[in-house]
Amino acid sequence: MAVGLGLSVGTVNTVSALAEEGSAKAPPGRRSAAERSPAITRRTTLTFDSTGMARVGIIPRHGRAITEFADLTQRTSIQARVGHRALSPSDLVAIVAECLITEARRDRRAVDAGIALTHPAGYAIDQVADLRASLDAVGLGDVALVAEPVAAATWLEAERGPMMPGLALIYDLGGSTLDVTLVRVGAGCPNNPIVGVPLRSPKFGGRAFGALVAERAGRGQAMASLSGGVTGATADELRTEHVRRSLELVYRCLGMADVTMADVDCVLVVGGAARPVEVSQVLAAQLARPVITAPDPERTIADGAAIMARRSAAAVEEAAGGQHGRKHRGAHRRATTKALLLSRRTRRRLTKVAIAAGMSAVAVALALVLPADSVVAGLSQLGVR
Repeated sequence: MAVGLGLSVGTVNTVSALAEEGSAKAPPGRRSAAERSPAITRRTTLTFDSTGMARVGIIPRHGRAITEFADLTQRTSIQARVGHRALSPSDLVAIVAECLITEARRDRRAVDAGIALTHPAGYAIDQVADLRASLDAVGLGDVALVAEPVAAATWLEAERGPMMPGLALIYDLGGSTLDVTLVRVGAGCPNNPIVGVPLRSPKFGGRAFGALVAERAGRGQAMASLSGGVTGATADELRTEHVRRSLELVYRCLGMADVTMADVDCVLVVGGAARPVEVSQVLAAQLARPVITAPDPERTIADGAAIMARRSAAAVEEAAGGQHGRKHRGAHRRATTKALLLSRRTRRRLTKVAIAAGMSAVAVALALVLPADSVVAGLSQLGVR
C-alpha cells in the first residue's frame, strides 16, 4: 500500500503529515478527525548537540536555537556554523527535512513512503536549485520539491472530489507572511497550474497582526498586559480590519493574471494564522465567492504534499507491478510457443514413423490425438529418440 509523507517547513512552524491509500476512501468532506492521516507540528528551530546531532522544535533553556532560516527570500537570512561546517539557510531546511524523515520512518508505515517537501511559490529558480542541492547533499535526492499552493490545491481536489476546470485562489495566511496565488484546478490541469504571479507580503500574517494589537493597545503598556489590553470585540474588529486590508494583495494578484473575482471558482484559506473564523467570514463577504477552510488550516499544505507523494509512490508501485506482469506474460507466451513447437515436431516425427511402419491413415490420426505421455511412450517403443 502506497504511503506519502508531506513536509511543510514554515518560518514559524513546521508540519509533517502522512497520507495512506485508505485515508482517501471516505466521501469528500466527511472524514472525521480520527480518519484523517496523522500530522505533527513543531516550531521551526534547530539545535545541535556536542556531537553535531540536530534536533527540530527544541527551545533549549541554556544554549542557542537557530531560527528565522526557513524563508530563502530574506536577504538577511543567517548563516550557521556547526563544528567545521558553515550551513546556509537551504542547508538548514534540508537538515530539518532529514530529521523529520528519520523520525517518520520509525513508523513502519512510512519506511518506503514517497516524500514531498513544499516551498513558497515565489522562490526564484536559483533558490529552488539551492534547496535541491542541499537536499541532495544530505542524501535526500528522492524527495520531491512542490510549490505550496500546488500542494494546497491538491488537498482541495482530494477533499472536495472531482472538480470542474476552473480557478482557485489560495489565500495562505501564515505566521510571518501572506501568500496569494491563483491555481488552475479540475480536469486538464497543466503540470504547472499556477496562473500569473504569486504575491507575498510580510504586512499581513500572525506577526503583523500581533504588531497591530500592540500598536492599538498602546506602546506604553507592558507586554504582559497586552493580552488583556485588547480582547473580545476589539480583537475581532482588529482582525477584521487586518483581513480587509489584505484584499489589496488579492486584487493585485488578480490584476497581474488579467482576471477578476468573477473568474475565480473558490477561495481556499490555509495557514496557521487563518484559524480564527473572522478570516473566512471577511473573505466570503468581501469577495463574494465560496470560501473553503480545512479543520486545521495550518496542516493543509503538508496534507496536500503527502497526497502528492502518495500518488507518486503508487505510480512507481504500479509501474513496477506492470513490468513484473509483462515479464510473467512474456515467459508464459514463450513457454506456450515452445510447447506448441514441440507438439508440432512430435506430430511430424510420429507421422513419419507411422508411415514407415505401414500404419493406416486411421491409426496415424488416432496417434496424433493421443495425450503427450502416450505419444512419447509410443515413440520410445518404436525406437525414436
